[in-house]
Amino acid sequence: MQTASYDILLSADDPAPVRLENPEGRSPLLLIGDHAGNAIPEKLGDLGVSAADRARHIGWDIGIAGLGAALSRRLDAVWISQAYSRLVIDCNRDPAPDADPNAIVSVSDGTPIPANHGLGDADRAARVTEIHAPYQNAIADEIARRTAAGLPTLLVALHSFTPTMAGIVRPWHVGILHDGGNDRLALTALALLRSDPVLTVGDNQPYAMDRIDHSIPRHAFIAGLPYVEFEVRQDLLADTAGIDRWCGILSRTLLAATREIG
Repeated sequence: MQTASYDILLSADDPAPVRLENPEGRSPLLLIGDHAGNAIPEKLGDLGVSAADRARHIGWDIGIAGLGAALSRRLDAVWISQAYSRLVIDCNRDPAPDADPNAIVSVSDGTPIPANHGLGDADRAARVTEIHAPYQNAIADEIARRTAAGLPTLLVALHSFTPTMAGIVRPWHVGILHDGGNDRLALTALALLRSDPVLTVGDNQPYAMDRIDHSIPRHAFIAGLPYVEFEVRQDLLADTAGIDRWCGILSRTLLAATREIG
C-alpha cells in the first residue's frame, strides 16, 4: 500500500517540537512532559478555538512547564517536554490509525476543535511526523544514551489536572498513575505521599494508567524501567509559590523513593 504524502507543517518561525533542558543532568531521574506546551503551528492558525479555551486545561497541562523546569534544576535532571498543544496532537496517545482516535481530538471537554474535523491522511501524517515522533524519539534517544553509558534511568512523567471536570469536583492534590511494569518507583512514591496527613493523594486517580497512556508504557514497560506518573491539581500550580511548593514536595518524594528502591 502506498504511503500517504504530506505537506510540511512546521515553518522556520515555529518552535521546535522538543524542549530539552539540562541535557547534562546527572540524576538518574528523567523528567518528561507530554503536555507541557501550548504552541500552535502557524499553518494551523488558532485551530478555530478561542484564546481562552486554548489556555485552559484542554490545551495543555497548566503549570507543568514551570514545575518541570524547577524540578530539573532542583534534582539536576534532564527535562524533555513537548512544545505544542495537545489540541494539535496528543503526545501521550498512540497516533497509529488503528490505535487511539483521541490522539487528534475533534471535541475536547465540550469544546469543538474545528481545524481537527475531517483531517486527511496527509494532515495527520504531518502532525505525527513533525511533532509526535520527534518528541517520542528524543525520549528514546536519551534512554539509549544512558543505557550505552551504563547509566540508570528512572522515568518520571509530569502531568496536571483540572480541579473540576464535567461538574465534578476532584479533591485530590496529587495522583500517582501506574499499571504494572516495573512500578516500584510509582508505588513507593504513592506510599510516601500518603504518609503526609496534609495531602489527599489519588491512586490511579483522577485518571488511571490503563494503556491509553502512551509515553510511560512505550518507554518504561518493555525496557523494565522504574517509572512514576504524577498528576498535580492545576490550581496548586497557578503561581510561582505553588510551583515552588510542589517542586519541593515532588523532589523530596522522588529522592526518598529512589533511595528506597535502591
